Amino acid sequence: MIGALEELQKQAEAEINRAKTEEEILAIKTKYLGRKGLLTHLLRNIKELSPDERPGFGKRSNEVKEALSEQIENSIKEKASQKKSKALICEKIDVTLPGRGVKHGRVHPVVQVLEEICRIFMKLGFSTVEGPEIELDYYNFEALNIPKNHPARDMQDTFYIEENIVLRTHTSPVQVRIMEKHRPPVRILSPGRVYRPDSDITHTPMFHQIEGLLVDRGVTFGDLKGALTTFIKQFFGDATALRFRPSFFPFTEPSAEVDIQCVMCHGAGCRVCGHSGWLEILGAGMVDPEVFKNVGYDAEEFTGFAFGLGLERIAMLKYGITDIRLFFENDWRFLEQF
Repeated sequence: MIGALEELQKQAEAEINRAKTEEEILAIKTKYLGRKGLLTHLLRNIKELSPDERPGFGKRSNEVKEALSEQIENSIKEKASQKKSKALICEKIDVTLPGRGVKHGRVHPVVQVLEEICRIFMKLGFSTVEGPEIELDYYNFEALNIPKNHPARDMQDTFYIEENIVLRTHTSPVQVRIMEKHRPPVRILSPGRVYRPDSDITHTPMFHQIEGLLVDRGVTFGDLKGALTTFIKQFFGDATALRFRPSFFPFTEPSAEVDIQCVMCHGAGCRVCGHSGWLEILGAGMVDPEVFKNVGYDAEEFTGFAFGLGLERIAMLKYGITDIRLFFENDWRFLEQF
């Protein structure tokens, strides 16, 4: 029995010395000193010894257990120290290295254009308001003089959520909501996201618009021309030529589209302007009396004008961008140029 005890100690010490990790040493501890370990199993055979041999065997068993326990604990501490030293070496920081610079973000070009437009019109007394992107058919169409089955609905294809609930196709519904709640004078800008099922290098299913509305007594088409001329000259430069062309919109009468001299060829004619020398940038007109009737305004007392433009289109012209999809790809190489 004593011989078996000595052999067990030698075997355990050899395994401890070969162990490379703290986990292996803990497994050895369980194997030899655990409740079901080899030493415990050997001690259960003490009854086979004579009464004279039992005290000596018990004493030696305790000595072996203490020696193994001490060796195991020392080995665990050694492995833990080695692990810590290795981690310190791997995680060592060279404080003499230069710091990593933090890249600064850029204001998106569409946001830059929006902020610049708002600044120009704020000088003319306009304030900015917002409204819901999920809109009732009434506010998106009917209140703007576009009843159901009106051919003008084809001008702006629509995402329908339900029969009478749509993703707004323009921000004009905001103007109707404001006029329902406020008596003139009204002088507002309504920027925001709008949605139409169209996608190519010049169209996206979601894009941004900003529309303006001014209602008061004695407002004329001359006031509209003056406000838009001031905006275009300040935004594109004093030398920018512009023209007003007759057009049609269901919610304005008379209506016009505004063109500027091509910013690419300066009127000489190029692919961008279709070799006409002109670029259409916005639509505008005097608010139709039918719209005033829907919001409870007296068209004999008040007149007003409205206009609208696409922010991506304006940004493309201002910065010479040829593909509208670049605005939505979040490519840092593109965005860092602004």
